[in-house]
Amino acid sequence: MTIEITRRDWLRGTTALSAAAAFSSLAPHQLLAATDPYARLDATAQASLVAKGQVSPLELVDAAIRRIDQLEPQLNALISMGFEQARTRAQSGDLPDGPFKGVPYLIKDLIDYPGLPMLSGSQMTTGNMSTYRSPYIDRTDGTGLIVLGKSTTPEFGFIPSTEPVFDAPTPNPWNTGHSAGGSSGGAAVAVASGMVPFAHASDGGGSIRIPASCCGLFGLKPSRGRQPKSRTYDRTPDLSVEHCLSRSIRDSARLLAATERQEEKALLAPTGFVEGPTTVRRTIGWSPRTLEQSYMHADVKAAIENTALLCRDLGHTLVEIELPFSESDFIRQFKTVWAAGAAGIVGRYKEQTGRIPDETVLEPFTLAFANYFYGLPTEALPAAFAFLTRVERQVHSLFGEIDLYLSPVLSTPPPALGHLAPTVSFEILWGRLETYAPHTPWQNVAGVPAMSVPLSKSREKLPIGSQFTAGLGREDMLLQLAYELEQATPWAHQWPSLSSASL
Repeated sequence: MTIEITRRDWLRGTTALSAAAAFSSLAPHQLLAATDPYARLDATAQASLVAKGQVSPLELVDAAIRRIDQLEPQLNALISMGFEQARTRAQSGDLPDGPFKGVPYLIKDLIDYPGLPMLSGSQMTTGNMSTYRSPYIDRTDGTGLIVLGKSTTPEFGFIPSTEPVFDAPTPNPWNTGHSAGGSSGGAAVAVASGMVPFAHASDGGGSIRIPASCCGLFGLKPSRGRQPKSRTYDRTPDLSVEHCLSRSIRDSARLLAATERQEEKALLAPTGFVEGPTTVRRTIGWSPRTLEQSYMHADVKAAIENTALLCRDLGHTLVEIELPFSESDFIRQFKTVWAAGAAGIVGRYKEQTGRIPDETVLEPFTLAFANYFYGLPTEALPAAFAFLTRVERQVHSLFGEIDLYLSPVLSTPPPALGHLAPTVSFEILWGRLETYAPHTPWQNVAGVPAMSVPLSKSREKLPIGSQFTAGLGREDMLLQLAYELEQATPWAHQWPSLSSASL
């Protein structure tokens, strides 16, 4: 029998893992030190141990569950847990012989996974249980990964900080008074703290890159059309893509190769497994003027300037170039499209129930965002689509001049919890969002790949990512550079104070 529990059930005392009872006489730090030599290994290394017969999938799963057992009460990275389902899969003997056979994994709670709840960070969806299996999940399961549960997300992924009203916030393991980012915040925290070696994430406006920057991880947003579909409905436009958050570049590269579309009708030529850096030197565009003229925290400005110097020292050519559109104009038009999503959620609820949702159903930000859309003139959405279509063409032309574009991920280091909470008044919160995260949505609109690389820290020792964007279908360029940066400025040895490495 499969038993699934929510985090709140678990914190009230529901057992997380019956097998852990044998270790109950040990203190937490003794338990992990005595039984878990896998906490610091990336997914590739863990899969190698399974392939060599040096560890079983069940041992990896049980070790990950024990780490979750110790860290979850402080970090709230999981919204639902499918531990018994995972242990059954680990013991089944018929795991696919894929590149991650036996490795524990989490799925973000914005897509379905059969047998686990589908809450999307909202009290509106309480009780929803997934039965749908998407083509993307088929590819994921085909790699041999074992899903332990669902990671936390803000309501429907709208806000870039994981602070849903109906549950506790998901804090940053580097400093629990600060945001972990969003909307893949739970995934980032689970990986940064060492609960699992890597985790599924999705990105519709920065939701892989933002938490990667906040939590000191590598986060690659693939090109639109790179992966098979993950949802039962179509979005117009379809901005969201699926991938992961990881500690190592090789984990991200290997998962991309294993899950990307390879059929004859695929929109893009397959990337394949990018194994390491290249000797080819790239032309990297960046805009020092943007760093000076738009709001930019001094630590972020210094981080991007240092990244530019590092790339130049590695032999790449840095050229000053301006984006072919106004980021402020872009954000205004993007706001219209994003708000249409909130209005769609409100509209579907009204159709299904005959009632208008209030704050017992949806969060204040979601309701206010929908109302903002309802107040726009009828021509606003078509005008926004037209503007964003022009931006898409302009971005594709940009990458005829340069290979890569360097920019911040965020304008500030991770903010304090509450700064971006969905209970902040809509006008104030939207102003904060415009200031905080104007650098990540245009890649989703253009469909081009982008990545956050964990190269810097603030003066308060909080992570700051550097963002690189490439032309459509050129994930290979990004991964090659990422390997090079990983070698030049290693980060795998850096762990937050609240992690499996510190227990």
